[in-house]
Amino acid sequence: MKFTTLITSTTLSLGILAGSAFAQDPISNAIGARQSLMRLYAFNIGTLGGMAKGAIAYDAAAATTAAANIAKLASIDGRAMFPTGSDDKAAANTAAKPEIWSNMADVGAKFGDLVKASIAMEAAAGGGLDALKGGIGALGGACGACHKAYRTPKS
Repeated sequence: MKFTTLITSTTLSLGILAGSAFAQDPISNAIGARQSLMRLYAFNIGTLGGMAKGAIAYDAAAATTAAANIAKLASIDGRAMFPTGSDDKAAANTAAKPEIWSNMADVGAKFGDLVKASIAMEAAAGGGLDALKGGIGALGGACGACHKAYRTPKS
């Protein structure tokens, strides 16, 4: 019983310390949040893209789930994840170009295209492989348009 109490209190203490340290750096917090969001997009788009390319067997249920996840992710208001000073020139560990902050209208338009493409993909994904293939190009194009303009390419 004493061992369980010790483990519980130690875990709780470490969690509080980690949480307070994390909360003290809002730039790192924002970068981490948006990178996590991008990983979720990539994970689900990987499923759809794999099916479209034939690398993964088409599965209507899995395609529908991945597309629904993308549509839900696209509904997140991520503006707070892009505070000034969280670009690749001001902060480590990010590929976000400073141009994002001077072109917010364009970023918003590109994000609107992502929302539209994700809704269309959600409607098409479970309708067969040809329907999925018909929607994946627009979805990938919407992602790529923003990344091409506002993400530093990997070396």
